[in-house]
Amino acid sequence: MNVILLFPGQGSQTPGMGRELAAAFPSARETFEHVDDVLAFPLSRLCFDGPAEELTLTNNAQPALYTHGAAAWAAVRDMLSSRVVAAAGHSLGELTAHSAAGTFTLAAGANLVRKRGNAMRDTGSERPGTMAAILGRLATPIDDICAQATREAGLVVPANYNTDEQVVVSGEIAGVERAMGLAKAAGAKRVLRLSVSGAFHSPLMEPAELAFSGAIAETSFSEPNFPVYANVTAKPVTAAADARALLLRQLTSPVRWSDEVRALSAAYPDALYVELGPGNVLSGLVSRLVAGAHTIAVGAPADVDKLAETLG
Repeated sequence: MNVILLFPGQGSQTPGMGRELAAAFPSARETFEHVDDVLAFPLSRLCFDGPAEELTLTNNAQPALYTHGAAAWAAVRDMLSSRVVAAAGHSLGELTAHSAAGTFTLAAGANLVRKRGNAMRDTGSERPGTMAAILGRLATPIDDICAQATREAGLVVPANYNTDEQVVVSGEIAGVERAMGLAKAAGAKRVLRLSVSGAFHSPLMEPAELAFSGAIAETSFSEPNFPVYANVTAKPVTAAADARALLLRQLTSPVRWSDEVRALSAAYPDALYVELGPGNVLSGLVSRLVAGAHTIAVGAPADVDKLAETLG
């Protein structure tokens, strides 16, 4: 059975994440301990015990999710490594996917993710913005809605194409609010402003991209051991230079998740999608995009047991 690895992005973090996994699997515990040492910060304690308000901060949530995903991969690597044909991650999760693929080391990735989170946090403070989820089918394309809202109120762009009925927009507060109103008029079932610290995946993140470019340039990249599909292009990345460029462009570009999943499904029909990290958000999105998709979320010891049973 072919396996596709999936790694979640910011928003999936929750206090307690990884605690049981680290207690049950030495490889997972060592992953958390190693990142603690690399960052000189008790990240594992924050993951295991919270508090939620500190864990949710962009500069903490990103390394927390990266580490939990890496720990889950460490726990199942021996079981899955010969079956993995590709990987993908949503936003921050794309870096976790590259770590699993060996594009860079666990330590290098931890430093990258910490710097990415810091850059995005700082830019969010300097260039305030927000994001909103638009749910339901629209009579007007979301790109047209954003263009009109930009003309009338302020910059706003599509940030996450998650499914055909779930898109996230990002930009200046007035622009996002105008886009929310236009989306309602176009038939959206629900519009929801998100609790975020900046306008991620929009041009407002250009200062973060500039700040992050130095960290990318200083990090050693290798050819991935398996293709990692890119948020920016929805295409497989197999070269170190492409990984480096696309992870940088990702900060100001939309996450084309629906295109990514459809591309994975076309390339690897009947594969098992294994989501590694807290929650099952990506598994749910895959199920909406691919009829009959086989998915499993692995974030705790019981999930590892279930995965072993699934693989037979």
